Amino acid sequence: MIIIGVFGGTGSGKTTIVNQIVSDFNASDIQVISQDAYYKDNSNITYEARCLLNFDHPEAIDFELLYQHLSALKNGETIEQPVYNFKTHNRTDKTLEISPKKILILEGILIMNYPKLRSLLDLKVFIDTNTDMRMERRVNRDISERGRTPKEVMDRYLNTLKPMHDQFIEPMKIHADMVIENHENASINLNMLIAKIKSLIS
Repeated sequence: MIIIGVFGGTGSGKTTIVNQIVSDFNASDIQVISQDAYYKDNSNITYEARCLLNFDHPEAIDFELLYQHLSALKNGETIEQPVYNFKTHNRTDKTLEISPKKILILEGILIMNYPKLRSLLDLKVFIDTNTDMRMERRVNRDISERGRTPKEVMDRYLNTLKPMHDQFIEPMKIHADMVIENHENASINLNMLIAKIKSLIS
């Protein structure tokens, strides 16, 4: 099994690009895991306290569990992935059974910030998108999909997301094996990336 890390800032288009990659392979050969499923369990604090947490800091992610799960998959074992609820800012009591496949894509903004996790990746792909485009996408998504208000989203972007991007995400670009430019709302030619993935599993 090969593991591909797809990372970049919030709103960079990671999910769209990952979906394009997946569509080029048989469903039986490829699996996607999102870093977002591995936010730490915060059941020990109130909802109000959870709302104040910085979810764009590496400390918000249960990297050790994610590392253990990816290692298990690489060893041919099945895992029980956590299921996260963005409206309650917490894990649910459900899990998702995931079995090993030929290709595993791990996507998320902070996946390069844990060296042990980086060591498992066979290919690291950075999605490079300008700040204005990322902000527009993030605002639209959080309002339509996660029930946030426009003011809440903008305040969070300016006060948390952008500083965290500058500190923890942009510097990780140095670890990328491949950089994909995604500065417009247009389809991207992924032929080179697809060919690289196919060469790794052939």
